[in-house]
Amino acid sequence: MRSLITVLSLLCAVITSAAAEPLPAPVAIEIPSAGYVLHAQLYRPSSAGPFPVVIALHGCGGLAGHSDPVLPRYRDWAEELVKDGKAVLLPDSYGSRGLGPQCRVKERRISGRRERVADIVAAQKWLTQQSWVMPDRVSLLGWASGASALLWAVRPQLPDHVSPDFRSAVAFYPDCRASSGLGWSARVPTLILIGGMDDVYSPPACRQMIDGARGRSALTRIVVYPGAYHDFDRVNLPVHMVAGSDAAAPERGHVGSDPEARADAQKLVSDWLAR
Repeated sequence: MRSLITVLSLLCAVITSAAAEPLPAPVAIEIPSAGYVLHAQLYRPSSAGPFPVVIALHGCGGLAGHSDPVLPRYRDWAEELVKDGKAVLLPDSYGSRGLGPQCRVKERRISGRRERVADIVAAQKWLTQQSWVMPDRVSLLGWASGASALLWAVRPQLPDHVSPDFRSAVAFYPDCRASSGLGWSARVPTLILIGGMDDVYSPPACRQMIDGARGRSALTRIVVYPGAYHDFDRVNLPVHMVAGSDAAAPERGHVGSDPEARADAQKLVSDWLAR
């Protein structure tokens, strides 16, 4: 009996130690591209792989903070995906070009359909050359302006996408207004998650875009969370009207957490990326 108790105690200690083991810190990556170097942060499981990979695309506030290479909102998601056995590559579209937040810049130098799509393609090409990557299981995940760039990157008209193509894509609260008027469709399964109270972008435009894509597109789905606002998946962010002095915040509207919507989105994202 005593030996059994000892074995159980050791087992509990091992489990506790494993649970307390910190997740790997991100590794800075440099990806050569046409005329510039794309800087990125990479999270990956500690084993050898190969792994499914998610290319995660930051919003208009940028990827990094004052002292953090990855803002908490993206780090939280990356760590959850690593726990799920995936590697996560976060390209820094603004920092790579010497730019700060672009939320309130009137004449933006970075276009979602040009420069940011080029970054997505460069990241995908780099990943297909890595031995620890499952090249047929590279997916996209984006927030706000990063999600809008994702919508351009999955269109059938993208001429230089890499083979094998992306496995799937998930867009958190993109700006669907331009795409909905252009006969948008997707060549890979694409999920859109947006709050019903999002007054930064337009839930009706996203629904119109998805409805218009049915029958001439890969699998598409939209989930609208009633009562949720922009940035609903962030942790511990009280709902508030964006302040005019915050360069990393949208120009207008409300932002804030919705724990129930976030929890549901976590499950949906996991299921969608496992397709």
